[in-house]
Amino acid sequence: MNSADWALSQGIHPQTAYRWYRTSKMPVPAPKVGQLMLVGDLESEDPKHGSSVIYARVSSSDQKPDLDRQVARVLAFAAEHRYSLERVVTEVGSALNGHRRKFLSLLSDPEAETILVEHRDRLCRLRAEYAEAALNAQSRRLVVVDTAEVDDDLVNDVTESLTSLCARLHGPRSAVNRAQKAIEAACS
Repeated sequence: MNSADWALSQGIHPQTAYRWYRTSKMPVPAPKVGQLMLVGDLESEDPKHGSSVIYARVSSSDQKPDLDRQVARVLAFAAEHRYSLERVVTEVGSALNGHRRKFLSLLSDPEAETILVEHRDRLCRLRAEYAEAALNAQSRRLVVVDTAEVDDDLVNDVTESLTSLCARLHGPRSAVNRAQKAIEAACS
């Protein structure tokens, strides 16, 4: 939970909690993830899933506030399901670009037995099942927190194809928006 919520639940003013954090006097662990101070232990008392890593990504630097919110949602899921967290990896980069340094190092790190992401497209926009199959081959796994994606395989395939074609024509930054507009035009 964030430090302000923790402080209020303990009957402490949030500014007092922040002052304790700055002076290293917090009575509980409080790691800083981006702009958020998360209070509580990242590791649960009874981990069930081996060492886990949270991976969060946004496409551009103007979306950095969403990066903190994304991490907070996945941390809440991890705490609820008692994952033993090793670290949080955050990255700013396009999902259509396969040259994301932190993403590639995470995939090659055998210590990360479980990779937690909020949405499948936060890992990679196209063909995430290949990354998942590679992880499974190494007895590792990918956990998608929010699986509320389009379930229709045909719609997924058309969306991925349109995104790929738009990326080739217009560049990766505008590909997703153009693909979404094309799908909306086709559906109406």
